[in-house]
Amino acid sequence: MFSGIIERLGKVRGVSLRDRAMDLTIETGLPDLELGESIAVNGVCLTVASFTPDGMADFHLSGETLSRTALNRLETGSRVNLERAVAASTRLSGHIVQGHVDTVGRLVSIEKAGDSFALRIFVPQALRRYVVEKGSITFDGISLTVNELHDGVTDGNETGFTVGLTIIPHTWEHTDLSTLAVGDRVNMEVDVLSKYVENLLRFSPELAKAAS
Repeated sequence: MFSGIIERLGKVRGVSLRDRAMDLTIETGLPDLELGESIAVNGVCLTVASFTPDGMADFHLSGETLSRTALNRLETGSRVNLERAVAASTRLSGHIVQGHVDTVGRLVSIEKAGDSFALRIFVPQALRRYVVEKGSITFDGISLTVNELHDGVTDGNETGFTVGLTIIPHTWEHTDLSTLAVGDRVNMEVDVLSKYVENLLRFSPELAKAAS
């Protein structure tokens, strides 16, 4: 489990595609990695397959991961957001993040807003029910607050909505957001609590009746 608070930026040092899978080498800057530990890379929970004492780590991405995330856009030199799994004693400064990507969104616009940046991201309609204004959402592993929602948006042949975000200078400078351009794809994970509430209401008629 993660919190969506990015610990550091890593740099991709190697990308190797083979048989619908990918081997990824990242310079993490973490000298105390452990074999098999989970690290969120741009919000995707990956397993450390091997590492060196100076923090160079290898990850294997299956075809399933590549088909459901935007990690296939990475290339040598790309910067990536890194977060290690939370410990029981860690302050949960963001929200509960699983590192299980729900969909891939598309960056629609970036505008300067004072010393911050205003971003809009297109998201497929199927996830609209899980997103609320001022709620939590994760893009590329970053725990963010939904500032605005705009419905009835089309992106090519796809119908969906856009999420408006305000990115403060610290987040802009210490994550990969400053490297993105309009049109880039980003990994998205909704707040898992909304999924559990939906499931409870679906399979507990008495709760659904009380909620209505």
